Amino acid sequence: MPRPRLSRLPSLRTLREVRSSSTRTGWTRTLKDALDRPLTTYYLLLGATALLLTIGLIMVLSASSVSSYRATGDSYTIVKRQVMWVALGIPCAFIASRVSIKWVRGLAYPAFSISLILLGLTALVGVEVNGNTNWLALGPVQIQPSEIAKLSLVIWASHIYANKERRLGNLHQMLVPVVPGMILATGLVVIGRDLGTALIFFALLVAMLWVVGAPARLFVMSFLVVSVLALALAATNPVRMARISSFTNPLREDIYHSTGWQPAHGLYAMSSGGIFGEGIGASQQKWGSLPEAHTDFIFAVLGEELGLVGTLLVIGLFLVIAYAGLRVARETTQPFVRYCTFGIMVWLIGQMMINVGMVLAMLPVIGIPLPLVSYGGSSLLPTLAALGLVIGFARREPAAARALAQRRRARSAGLSARG
Repeated sequence: MPRPRLSRLPSLRTLREVRSSSTRTGWTRTLKDALDRPLTTYYLLLGATALLLTIGLIMVLSASSVSSYRATGDSYTIVKRQVMWVALGIPCAFIASRVSIKWVRGLAYPAFSISLILLGLTALVGVEVNGNTNWLALGPVQIQPSEIAKLSLVIWASHIYANKERRLGNLHQMLVPVVPGMILATGLVVIGRDLGTALIFFALLVAMLWVVGAPARLFVMSFLVVSVLALALAATNPVRMARISSFTNPLREDIYHSTGWQPAHGLYAMSSGGIFGEGIGASQQKWGSLPEAHTDFIFAVLGEELGLVGTLLVIGLFLVIAYAGLRVARETTQPFVRYCTFGIMVWLIGQMMINVGMVLAMLPVIGIPLPLVSYGGSSLLPTLAALGLVIGFARREPAAARALAQRRRARSAGLSARG
């Protein structure tokens, strides 16, 4: 028999390329199959939320231990309160995931009205903390009504737009009453000098207008107006103006010991963490150099103790929540679910980006906590309730509902067989 010519045989390099290509194809196919499963969105939301809550509790314990001991003589005082808020928030999230969409929509106007009343009371008789009047004292407890208002605004706007689904081609129907209502809520927050929350409210308004298809010229005009108002508000407040002017270079000698102190020590914490961090509990900045270490600047302590790996893990978990939320909004056939889910995602991811930007000295320090991670019940409870709603939306997707029902039937059959 004639021998095969060597030129016709595949080379070793070609065989390696074919094998590598098949490996890549197999990996991507496996990933695609996993993402296409009916319950993938549900488990992504549940898993990422649970991991962020766990990381948050660990970091609150570590970041607050020194200041808690100095204030109360007990290193665990603050983390005990956070555990209490988590214990209250998890049932809230569970209930939110189980209630009917009709019931949630029925709360739209009452929740919006109560939020406006609370914001008005805060503007009139609120408690000032760090230059912002955004706390309201209710007996021995202080709450932050603006955090509750974020969720109520999303539900209220989503309910209105869902009712107007067939009339949203008209600009007037897009704007009224959502835009005036949100501007009113934002104005009450601005009266309390809480510029950070006002920016979140504005982001929610822009997100809701974008998702219902508002024209581009409206966004251009909105950004111009808000930019002018933000600069005017900053210029009329010396503390806020100092914060804005100092974030670009907090190490400057003339501002280091004043408005540059917090962002500078946040950068010290992040830079000393390296790739893998100093280890949990080993932060140096939490010993008094870094103000608000367990609230607004907890991401700096996380970066110091868990390093680049820990910070990327937290950001990655937020991106997982965003990806899963966008899947819910894309797959649903119900307008309310689409608008509500999108608004919640913009709220949480926008707040995360602002908080991380503050710690990295890319944005001014405007007092925005890191959702699910920073200490505080006023922020944690509405956040868990909002995520509970989105998890409930994911459970109600037709394919997910069928898969869960089939699993329950299989479990019941298994228990019956054992009996």
